[in-house]
This record gives sequence, structure tokens and C-alpha cells, in this order.
Amino acid sequence: MLKDLIGKASIKVKNTVERGAVKKFAEAIGDMHPIYIDEETGKRSRYQVNIAPPTYPRVFDYGHIDGLKLPNKGLIHGEEAYHYERPLLVGEDVYCYTKITDYYEKNGAHGEMGFLVLENNGEDRNGRTIFTSKSVVIITEAVRRLLKL
Repeated sequence: MLKDLIGKASIKVKNTVERGAVKKFAEAIGDMHPIYIDEETGKRSRYQVNIAPPTYPRVFDYGHIDGLKLPNKGLIHGEEAYHYERPLLVGEDVYCYTKITDYYEKNGAHGEMGFLVLENNGEDRNGRTIFTSKSVVIITEAVRRLLKL
């Protein structure tokens, strides 16, 4: 099925942690902590600037993996976990890419499901890791039939 894509990665894509986008994201998740939105709080913090909420990398562009063609609808978000070396700073550029680390299948109540495991990475301009995240995308039997996987 998708096992031949394990190990493939996208090219790095530049993303900017924009102040307005961080504020909108904080509003959307209902976490209006001043470290995210108040400039004076950011200046007084140990980072000397505002930071983004921990799940903010969800909005980044990670690029395209050649050969991976999934629909925009019908997939299930299985799980997601983040690891940070340091927070994302408002105003900085982050270079992001994704890599397929695993694919496996299991039988469920509604047929066979595929589990696509992705590792997302964010680096600073010098190539140092800021964060990594792992996510699992569940491909239902209905979507598998549609894709003819």
C-alpha cells in the first residue's frame, strides 16, 4: 500500500511565526495567555519576545512528499505529540519538512484501516531543531477504496 513511501521526506518550507496569526490561533484555541499576545509581556519574558502556543506548528506548511496523494476529506486524525527544544518566537522564520516514518494496517469494525505515521520537523535558519512532532493519519476502508490503495 503506502509502505514504499516510508522514509520519504518533503523539501524544507520557510514559515514565519507571525504576530497576527499567533493571536488568531490563541483565540481559536481559547488560550489568551499574555505571553502569546501582549507585546509588553513578551518583552519582559526570558525570551524577550512573544512565543507561540505549543500546538501552533499545526498551521505550518511542511511541503509535499512525492508519491503521497491523500484526499482532503475522509481521513481521521489519530494522534499528535510535540517535542520542543525551545519555544517558537514571534517574528522568526521556521524551516519545516515532513517525513513518513511508518505505515501499517489493522482490521476494524468497518473494514481495513491504514495508519500513516508522519514526523514533522521545524528548524531555525541554521538547521538547529526547534521542534519535532509525530502524527498518525488514519485512512478508513471507505477512503482506501476511493484511492484504490
